Amino acid sequence: MRARGSRQMEQKKSIARLLDGAETVIRGKRPFLEYLCAGALAGGHILLEDLPGLGKTTVAKTFAHLIAGPRKKPLLFKRIQFTPDLLPYDITGVDVFDPQKRAFRFVPGPVLSNIVLADEINRTTPKVQSALLEVMAEGQVTIGQNTYQPPAPFLVIATENPVESEGTFPLPAAQLDRFMLRLSLGYPDRAAELGILEDNPGETALAALKPVLDVKDFLALKAAASRVFCHQALKEAIADIVRDTRANRAFSLGASPRAALHLLGAARGLALVRGRAFVSDADIADLIIPCLLHRVRFRDPRAEGEKLLRGISASRLEKVNG
Repeated sequence: MRARGSRQMEQKKSIARLLDGAETVIRGKRPFLEYLCAGALAGGHILLEDLPGLGKTTVAKTFAHLIAGPRKKPLLFKRIQFTPDLLPYDITGVDVFDPQKRAFRFVPGPVLSNIVLADEINRTTPKVQSALLEVMAEGQVTIGQNTYQPPAPFLVIATENPVESEGTFPLPAAQLDRFMLRLSLGYPDRAAELGILEDNPGETALAALKPVLDVKDFLALKAAASRVFCHQALKEAIADIVRDTRANRAFSLGASPRAALHLLGAARGLALVRGRAFVSDADIADLIIPCLLHRVRFRDPRAEGEKLLRGISASRLEKVNG
């Protein structure tokens, strides 16, 4: 028992260092950072949907700086700027002919990195977007007859602007379903914005940011997140919530089994971030919108999707507590 308590205390300290380090750059957004950390610890990928200039790119860079890879350097971070003329091989890599060796050699693409920022992912064609499907779902890239794995840990953070439609290609349902969470930073409050004006942390604090966790420690936290206890009644509630989206006539597209797995994984990650070794109904309730809303479709485009999903989840979770 003493060893378990000591291990949990170390996990809390590690997560606190990660969140505190991120907050030196991303000001006044602790709940957002907790969700981001939960998704990363659960092995999921994140879609950041927000207005320009709110720090979406900075979020990805910050996370990469906080974890030390081999030789105490930051994790391998690559940014892909999605444009209409991008090709799938620009992302995955390609076999090129070496005239000296008279043989093909593989030139890896930016997706074979620890943290990949897919910037403005909806500005490229569905064909290019689909180049991410295999690596996001299976952690591998297949080129010709060969398969390549990105280094561990592997995280895709994609961004898109929700208010701009000109020159964009909406993400297909198959692509959206690969993202564990869809998050939004939102505008900072007044105090945070004054701090941003004072020292511009996206440049000054980010440049000075040092790793706070070794990659081995981060992978150990991921393993711990997968072991967080979830009561059978809560698992049944998750299954019922997802099934309700398929049975309710308000939905034209319900959530997939992958959505249920992602909701359970994210809840375990969030419980660990919050310092617990078990999932609570509050963890699940808090994740309903970021985990499910981007996976479902409504028959009436004017339907209040958030209100409907919250109502479904609340009724199911009340039965657990009752």
